[in-house]
Amino acid sequence: MAFQVSQNGSHLFSMAQPPHSPAPPPTRQTSAQTGAPKTENVAAVLKVFGVLEALCEEGESSLAQIAQKVMASKSTAHRLLQTMVDLGYVEQDGETEQYRLTLKLFSQSARALEGQSQILRIADRGMGALSRATGEAINLGMLDKVDQRVLYIHQKESAYSLSMRSAVGTSNPVHSTALGKALLAWREPQEIAERISRIDFTPKAPRTILDADSFRTALDETRAQGFAEEIEEAEEGVRCLAVPLLNHIGTPVAAISVSFPLFRYDEARRAEYIDLLTRVSQEASLALGYQG
Repeated sequence: MAFQVSQNGSHLFSMAQPPHSPAPPPTRQTSAQTGAPKTENVAAVLKVFGVLEALCEEGESSLAQIAQKVMASKSTAHRLLQTMVDLGYVEQDGETEQYRLTLKLFSQSARALEGQSQILRIADRGMGALSRATGEAINLGMLDKVDQRVLYIHQKESAYSLSMRSAVGTSNPVHSTALGKALLAWREPQEIAERISRIDFTPKAPRTILDADSFRTALDETRAQGFAEEIEEAEEGVRCLAVPLLNHIGTPVAAISVSFPLFRYDEARRAEYIDLLTRVSQEASLALGYQG
């Protein structure tokens, strides 16, 4: 996601000087010299992203709600919002005075995903096959590079009215999803250890994994059997199976999952589900350069 500041955000000032009295060249203190500007700038950036996240979560919000969400005064929140309106990322309803995001943010996000176009194109074929075979929701996820979360970047909706829905652009903790297990299990031990050390094992559902040792065991099982599974770890009443998509060096670059409501999961078809997922994983990984 990228933000651009218009060129008129930077100004040049000049003042007439008396003859033979040239003004000394302007000096500019760096944040390292003053200390304060850097801290203030970081705080401002955090508030900007706080506003974006608040609008993403709520859809529409009043000035007072946004100010409370980002823990800022109304005047500060108003300045931030007005700047974002000027840049085209936010708009305000003339009647309700509520603020909401524009499609510009979606456009920038879509452009960011263009770098993953090969993965999306390859995964889509396998996701389509899984969708036709099961009728259930199929998700494509990637591992966040910083946070210990799985980001949903593509989806095939379920053919059923009652189904699990994970909107594109949302995320879930890595320890509570089959996608997270599939994305971590085939990574280098050092990276796995580092990521596990940063996981906050907060419960999300009745059977969420709540400690590092249990999660390591789950990753070992995932790697040994070739697919990941979770039952009511991310959401009550939901069961998921997932497989990794491996690149040319065998590192998962994405993972695909199929999500079932518990009442619709057919244990008699378990072997069929796993076979379908395994073939999708192998074909997609081969297309991404993995040689096994």
